[in-house]
Amino acid sequence: MSTKLGEDMKVSEDTVRRDLQELANAGKLIKVHGGALSLAFNEVQFTNGTIYSQSQKAIIAQKAIGLIKEQMYVLTSGGTTIIEMAKQLPPHLKATFITGSIPVLNAYVSHPNINVIVVGDRVNKEARITVGASAIAKIREVNADLCILGTNAIDLQRGITDSDWEVVELKKAMIASSAKTVCLTIAEKLNSFEALQVCGLQQIDYLVTELDPDDKLLRPYVKAGVTVL
Repeated sequence: MSTKLGEDMKVSEDTVRRDLQELANAGKLIKVHGGALSLAFNEVQFTNGTIYSQSQKAIIAQKAIGLIKEQMYVLTSGGTTIIEMAKQLPPHLKATFITGSIPVLNAYVSHPNINVIVVGDRVNKEARITVGASAIAKIREVNADLCILGTNAIDLQRGITDSDWEVVELKKAMIASSAKTVCLTIAEKLNSFEALQVCGLQQIDYLVTELDPDDKLLRPYVKAGVTVL
């Protein structure tokens, strides 16, 4: 966006970036990587009523945040647990978050110090995340430190599974482009599975639940080599 604006206005890209930063500082817009968003974007509400298992997801979010370090590049999927994590990110954190999830993006842009990169393509309306060849190609250009995934189902034999083919393909690309993979899930989704595999258990570095890491339900995952938080 910054490059295109510079070309259209016949000014340098640095000038566009400086002007966007001044407008952001004045509260006129929301600055994101490569451009800006209208303040109206941040007013859109994507959830209605109470989030299911919100207290458990808040615990998971805090644990996951402990894995995020300064200046990291972090790929994240969609889901209410990821949104909860985005809302709880410490204000002083300086890192770069990459996502195609519209609700998650909406939470990230409220943070004062993180950089936000939007992976764009066609929007899967049910999952509210960008999917398709272009989104996957962009993700493959990334060398992320962490991939943090919201999870629909996980078990010992099948690993992470899902029911949406397009989301599965997107998550596979995210895992392949990241040094470490973090699976976020409430305990009730443990030992469950859906039709399509995202990745095997051996590809998961961290499993984060609301349970105590010593809980007997998690012991088989620890035995399988997954670090449990």
